[in-house]
Amino acid sequence: MNGLKIYLKYIRLNFLSRLQYKGWPLMVLQVLIVVITDPIGLIFLFSRFGSIGEWSVERIILIYAMAVTSFGLAETFCRGFDYFPWRMIRSGDFDRVLLRPRSLFIQIAGAYFHIHRMARVVGGLGAIIWCLWRMGIKMTALNSLLLFQALVGGFFAYTGVFILTSGIAFFTIQGLDWIYIFTNASYQVTRCPMDYMPKVLRYLFTFFMPMLVISYYPASALCGWGESYLSGFMALPAGLAFLGFSMVIWQIGVRHYKSTGS
Repeated sequence: MNGLKIYLKYIRLNFLSRLQYKGWPLMVLQVLIVVITDPIGLIFLFSRFGSIGEWSVERIILIYAMAVTSFGLAETFCRGFDYFPWRMIRSGDFDRVLLRPRSLFIQIAGAYFHIHRMARVVGGLGAIIWCLWRMGIKMTALNSLLLFQALVGGFFAYTGVFILTSGIAFFTIQGLDWIYIFTNASYQVTRCPMDYMPKVLRYLFTFFMPMLVISYYPASALCGWGESYLSGFMALPAGLAFLGFSMVIWQIGVRHYKSTGS
C-alpha cells in the first residue's frame, strides 16, 4: 500500500469517526458563520467611509478570501501537524509513530481530520466568487489556472507553517503560542490594504513566509491591479519553496528527537 492510499485511509477513518458525533453539522455551521462574519466589520467600515484610494471592499475581501481558503485547505488535510506539538512531543506518543514502518509525514498529516474545517474552504470560495462577480472579472482559462495554482500554492505554504511549527517543537518540547502569528494572524493581515501595510509585515509575509505572494499578487494579476501574470504565477513555486524549507527543519527536528514519555 503506497503512501497516498495510507493517507486517504487515514482521512476516511477520521472522517467516518467524526460523523459519529451528532453535533457535527452545528460545528460546520459555527465555522461557516465565523468565516462569513469575520469581515463584516470591514464591510461596515467601507460602507460608511467609502474606498481607501483604489482599495475597495471587494479588493480586500478577495485577497482575504484567497488566504482563508488556502489556510482552510491546509487546516483540513494536514491537521495532524497543527496538533503535533501539543499532542505527541510531551506525551511521548511520537515514539509509537516512529516504530511504524511507514512515512512519518503521512502518519502525522492524516492523524486528524475535522469535517467542520471544510466550512472555512467553502466560505472562502464563496467569498472569492462573490468578489469576482462584483468586480466583473471574467474567468477565462488563464484566470482559472491562475486562481487554482494560487490556492494550491497557498495550501503548500500554510502546510509548511504547520510543519515548521512541528519542527520547532522538537527543540521546545511543546507548542509555542506565538507561532500563531504565522497561521491565524497571517491571513488576518491580508485585510490590510497592501499600500498601507507596515513595511516590516510586508517584507515578512512576502520574502520569508509567502502569504502575500499566494494572495495579493495572484489577485492583483487576476483583476488587473498592476501586477503581471508572472508575479501571480509565483504563488505555486513560492508555496513549494517554503514547504521544502519547512520539511528541512522538520527532518532536523526528527533527528534530534529525544523521548519525553514514560
